[in-house]
Amino acid sequence: MIYLDTSFIVSLYGLDVNTVAAVALMRTVNEELLITSLVELETINAFGLKEFRKEFTSLEAEASLLNFDKAVRAGVFQLRALPEAAFGRARTLSRRLTPQLGTRTAGILHVAAALDLGATDFYSFDLQQRKMAQAAGLATNPWP
Repeated sequence: MIYLDTSFIVSLYGLDVNTVAAVALMRTVNEELLITSLVELETINAFGLKEFRKEFTSLEAEASLLNFDKAVRAGVFQLRALPEAAFGRARTLSRRLTPQLGTRTAGILHVAAALDLGATDFYSFDLQQRKMAQAAGLATNPWP
């Protein structure tokens, strides 16, 4: 199972510097693709921020969200609730790894959720999250 974080989803559904890499990686995977309610919320917010920052028009932001929603409804991604146990695991990861890696709270939660939900791989374009995922024993996507 592959956990996709928000940076990966946003690159997949919104044109940015990692879009080509995200699309190419998606063409090579046959495993189940997992996202959480945290990814869903952050994705909605990310496209809203892109509109606010004038990086996307309102039509581009809405189209990106609609395409993402269609993929979720079609079963391309398995949408799971953020497990309550992920918070305990996140606290442990934070104490052990944040002083060395500088990972943000949301990034730690993504890694903890991936572990709690049984993912073996973690796809992200966030360098700090990738380092945390690797330190926690998850395989990560190749860096673009």
